[in-house]
Formats: sequence, C-alpha cells, structure tokens
Amino acid sequence: MSVPAAFHLALHYVLRHRLQSLLLCLALGASLALPVAVRTFAKTVEAETGKRASGTPLVLGAKGSSLDLLLSALYFRRQPIAPITLKQVDLIRASGLGNAIPLLVRFHSQGSPIVGVDLAYFDFRGLGTRQGHLFTRLGDCVVGARLAKERGLKPGDSVFSSPEQVFDIAGVYPLKMRVTGVLAPTGSPDDHAVFVDLKTAWLIEGRSHGHDDLASSKSAPDVLKRDSTNIVGSAAVRMFNEVTAENLSGFHFHGDPADYPITSAIVLPRDAKSEAILSGRHQDPKGLFQLIRPSDELSMILSTLFQVEGAIILGLVFVGFAAAAIAVIVFTLSFQMRAREFATLADIGVSLKTLNLIKAFEVMLIGIGGMAIASIVVGLVIQWGPSLVLRALQ
Repeated sequence: MSVPAAFHLALHYVLRHRLQSLLLCLALGASLALPVAVRTFAKTVEAETGKRASGTPLVLGAKGSSLDLLLSALYFRRQPIAPITLKQVDLIRASGLGNAIPLLVRFHSQGSPIVGVDLAYFDFRGLGTRQGHLFTRLGDCVVGARLAKERGLKPGDSVFSSPEQVFDIAGVYPLKMRVTGVLAPTGSPDDHAVFVDLKTAWLIEGRSHGHDDLASSKSAPDVLKRDSTNIVGSAAVRMFNEVTAENLSGFHFHGDPADYPITSAIVLPRDAKSEAILSGRHQDPKGLFQLIRPSDELSMILSTLFQVEGAIILGLVFVGFAAAAIAVIVFTLSFQMRAREFATLADIGVSLKTLNLIKAFEVMLIGIGGMAIASIVVGLVIQWGPSLVLRALQ
C-alpha cells in the first residue's frame, strides 16, 4: 500500500471519529497555546503600559500610594488619593526648573472619566482633533475617539456629568457639557475620556455656579436680604446646569483659584539637572507631596507581575506534559482497541510498515489540528490583547 493510501485511511478515520479527534485537538491546542498566550499577553501589558509611562517624565501628587497616583495620572482611574492644590503647579512653573500640567480626575460621565486639564496637555500628548476643535469656554468638552464612536457623539452634541452619589440630594447638579470636538484616535486611555478645562471640572465640583441676576427687579422674590454691599438669595434661586452664551456671565468662582484642588500634575523638567533638583525637593518622607517617575514605578509593578507569570507558565508547562501524556495513553488504547481492524488489514496484505505509517499519520493529523487551534488562540491574544489591557486600565 502506498503512502497516499495510508494517509487516506488515517484521514478518514480521524474524520469518522470527529468528537474524539476534536477533543484531542483541543487538549493539545490548549496545552500548547496557554504558555505562549500568557507570555504574549504579559509582553502586551508591558508594551502598552510602558509606552505611556516612558513618555511621562514625572508625576506630582499627594503623599500616599504611588500606584494609585500612577493609575490616576496616566490611566484616569478614579483612585482614593488626596488632592493637592493648583498652587503646587504654580510653584514649579515659577521655579524655572520646568513646566507642570495639572490634572483633575475625579468625576465621570456614565463611567467614562472626565479629565480636567489645561491646553498644554494636548500638546504634551500630541493630541489633535479629528472633528471640531478644542474647548474654548466654560462648559465645553472634547471627547476621545473611542468614546465618540461608542456613544455616537459629534461636535454640537452634549454629555452630562454623573453625580458622585446617586442619592446626594444636597450635591451638585449634573452639568450638561457641549461637545466641541472629537480627538483623533491614539490607542491610549485618551480615547475613552471626556476632557474639560480645569474651571469646568471645578464647576462640576461646585466651586463655581451660575444663577439668575439677583440685582435685577425680576429676581426680587428670590432675595432674602439686600443691602448696599451684599445680596442674599433664597433657596428658590434658579441654578444653571448648563453654560450657554446667554448665561455665561452669570457664572462666578469663590476664593483663590490657586487653592483649588487637583488630583495630580505631570511635571516636565527642563533638563536632567532640573529633574534631579525637583526630585530632591520632594524626597522628604514627612512631606505632604511625592514626585514619582512613572517608568520606575511601572518597572517595579511589572517585575512582580513577571515573577507571577513565571510561576504560571511553569504550571502550564506541567499541564502541557500531562495533556501530552494523556494523548499518548488515548492513542495507545485506541490502537489496542483497533487490533482486529489492523489484523484484518494485515490479512489482506498490508505490511507492518504501512500499518505503522497509518498510525503515524493519525497522530500527525491530530497534532496539526492542535497546533492550528494553538495558533488561533495566540493570534486572538495578539489581536485583542492591547484593547483588553486598555479596557482593564479604564
């Protein structure tokens, strides 16, 4: 019997026993794919997180968890970190050692982070608009490309801030914000965020508000007390939950903006010497602030991750050996149960060499099927791994 005939018999046996063949392929595919998939996913995590961390020189925040500060400043996670004030940003700028970009990451819109920034952030990250333009006044916002696609947003639409507490009766009203632009896609957490000016973020927080002009005669019923220097309004005064061209002049802030809170600041040192000086100024363990280098913090996290990864891969290798051993047992039992079949083939003139060739082809076909399944799994990890990492960090 020729080699093609032996292959023909092996192929028909595999196709005839589909369920058995499929289970063997899945077992072999899983044992081959899992170690490679875990390693590939770990490399994807390292690459995706490393790009953003390496592009951010320093991050300033309140003393506390450096990991929480990292996740808040780079990935817009609403972490339980203490705020700092805008004054700290002004001090860094005034020192001449570099620039600082303030961030206020506290609020969200239906789960998507609302990030208070100034326009320098867009230059720093290289963000440009695909549609429309950046915000130009109080109450405006721009949205990331992925968020705009998911919600069908475009310039001229509106998004609402979500209250921090569902039953916060005394809290701030949700703010209706005008979308002025959609950012170009970057494959980063910026694609999932709503960006507003710092003043708009403070407006959401309640540090600014707008209402009817109490000095006008129309608002007389809403006035509790009036004198030459002050007007006290009643609870009936209508508060604005949207900034428009008509009521923009009715919004005002209270207190010194330098004392207003931010969650962190991206610090851009002028040079290596300036970076060393800034780092030294914030190394006091009794101080109120910390200055972290995101790439160093991420390296520490990833080193722990890779230690766990090594243990997982080692375990999966043992699982793979066990799966291979089970496959050998299955093939051995299968060939023993088919002894009469092989004896019949021998009786009609099939040589022992050809019978062994049939068995080898069956094992080869199952192996090819297992490798095909493993390749598909690894390909899916490579294809969807980056997006899964980004979603996990949101």
